Amino acid sequence: MSEHHSPAEFQKHLLRYKLVFGALIVGTIITVAASYLKIDSVAVTVAIALFIATVKGFLVAGWFMHLISEKKMIYGILVATAFFAVALMFLIIWSMNHSSLVQLPAAQ
Repeated sequence: MSEHHSPAEFQKHLLRYKLVFGALIVGTIITVAASYLKIDSVAVTVAIALFIATVKGFLVAGWFMHLISEKKMIYGILVATAFFAVALMFLIIWSMNHSSLVQLPAAQ
């Protein structure tokens, strides 16, 4: 049987989706603005962009994919996924350090 929701409840959900959409637009504007910052360290620039992308990803996963109201198992899977995503981001930033990887011989 389908549930019937009142128009006020529908408007509340619609407002929430509009706010999340607005936050995603603002996040995109911040990402573009951050790309114009003159930061000497590429790793810091990538870390800033990844942080902004993580916040935007949380908004999408939490509200548009309805994970914000899920049970504990979903949260466990989400935490594991976030852990591995952060680990991969760390590996990307770590690999940008020229002294941390095997260096190719200089061209002669």
